[in-house]
Amino acid sequence: MRAFFNGLVLGLILGAGALWFYTSSYTIPEMLEVDKRAVERAGKAMKSAQNAAERAGEALKSAQSAAERAKLALAARLGALELRADEIKKEMAETGKVVRRRARDLGDAIADAAADARITAAVKAKLATDPELPALGISVNTTAGRVTLAGAVAAPELVGKSVALALETEGVREVVATLQVTGK
Repeated sequence: MRAFFNGLVLGLILGAGALWFYTSSYTIPEMLEVDKRAVERAGKAMKSAQNAAERAGEALKSAQSAAERAKLALAARLGALELRADEIKKEMAETGKVVRRRARDLGDAIADAAADARITAAVKAKLATDPELPALGISVNTTAGRVTLAGAVAAPELVGKSVALALETEGVREVVATLQVTGK
């Protein structure tokens, strides 16, 4: 029993010594300094994240504003060319096609086949860049500056959009759209 008691006391003394050694190697001021630096870094990271979120919000507002201005500009062009959906439906019902001419006189007709090919390629490129239009579903032919669009689109608004894009192409005198509205 005495040996057990001596072993217990010796174990307590060794344990206390080990605890003292461990805690004395990491003093409280050093631990507080490490904690302070960690809190400072976390604060800086949080401010950086807040700044990034604010910049992202400003970029989103700017993009939304630009998209709204572009939408208004397109609506104004379509209105000026009488390419609103109700007008297109009426004209398609009456004549089966939509015809619009540029307001300004371009002079003599473009009879050159190379110029017509350039116009056709430019119109096809514009149609291909618009994600709403089925570029492969719209046929483009040009003769003497007169562009004919044939094929099918999902809505009357897309007929107007394709006519407007074709009219914006240099060298185009007239656009005739015989596009069918599928309503999909």
